[in-house]
Amino acid sequence: MAASERTGRAGQEAGGRSGRRTPWGVIALVLLAGLALVRGGSGQYDTGPPQPARAAAPGAAHGSTPSAPAARQGPLPRSVPVRVTIPAILVDAPVIPVGVDEDGAVAAPPPQDANLAGWFERAVTPGEQGTAVVVGHVDNSRGPAVFYALGALEPGNHVEIRREDGRTAVFEVYDVQVVAKKNFPGERVYGATGSPELRVITCGGRYTEQSGYESNVVVFARLTDVR
Repeated sequence: MAASERTGRAGQEAGGRSGRRTPWGVIALVLLAGLALVRGGSGQYDTGPPQPARAAAPGAAHGSTPSAPAARQGPLPRSVPVRVTIPAILVDAPVIPVGVDEDGAVAAPPPQDANLAGWFERAVTPGEQGTAVVVGHVDNSRGPAVFYALGALEPGNHVEIRREDGRTAVFEVYDVQVVAKKNFPGERVYGATGSPELRVITCGGRYTEQSGYESNVVVFARLTDVR
């Protein structure tokens, strides 16, 4: 199917600033093309970053997403994220907006700052109705980076996003998957679910010096609390 056909048939939009809305099909295609976040990552630290338990389970199927926790919190108005905290893996990092680069790919945060995450500004902000997207490096030339341990998260863990309006959106993890960058399942990962959701993404899977990491670790989470 041609990219233009897939884009045209994606009817839902990511909430954004007026004039900056982007169809979900476009976002999915951009991320499919561009979420090779750590092309320069070494992949050579110890035995590599943790991988989700489901990825290691014999016969594990990754083509579907388990049921999310019941919505216990309504959507929030738009407010830019400023910090991400993931207590279970000791993440506490600033968040900067990222867009797309000259190749049409999602622009990752600067790799030289290991403790930095990026929010894809053409999607909704965390807590808004829709699916927000936060990305970060798994490593850089000096060692592990902000989302090195992302694959160790488990259902029931929490991702906390502090927003510019002073509120903290708390998301409960309901799945962690490894998905191949080739034929990335954009609609399944980023499609609207009817609730405020979050995807946190880094590189993962097998690493080779020729092509880097072949997959992405994707955390699926739903808004369950606001502080």
